[in-house]
Amino acid sequence: MEQQINYCPRCGTAVTHAQKFGRERPVCPQCGWIYFADPKVAAAVLIEGDSRVLLVRRVNQPYRGLWTLPAGFVDAGEDPARAAERECLEETGLSVRATHVLDVIAGREHDRGADFIVVYHAEVLSGNLSPADDADRAEWFSMDQLPPLAFDATKKILGG
Repeated sequence: MEQQINYCPRCGTAVTHAQKFGRERPVCPQCGWIYFADPKVAAAVLIEGDSRVLLVRRVNQPYRGLWTLPAGFVDAGEDPARAAERECLEETGLSVRATHVLDVIAGREHDRGADFIVVYHAEVLSGNLSPADDADRAEWFSMDQLPPLAFDATKKILGG
């Protein structure tokens, strides 16, 4: 879902639409500015231990009440691995270390979602499991007894 652009951020002129660089884009007829949508990037962690996986239950829409990997958006200028670690700490109370990339999944699943999700395998360094931020529960689940999952990306990583 691309943002609707009506006015040029440089000079304030109403934009028109023209074929530029292989697709129709908002273009300023006054100063020539062209709008290029930047993708939203999220980062997630897969933490496994004793044949179980750590998941968090969402408190926000979409998919409120369903479970997902600890994840969130990458801030501009932020290393995605550090973003994944930060989001895990915020949602679970656990300090983790991202060890390696498992997958990069493309495709926005909802209007406010990410265009790309970088999923890392991670290991717990410290902390006490305590849900917070946009999670109201954080629990370990056996891979053969997973709760209802929120996102296709989570299902893909967990093999479902």
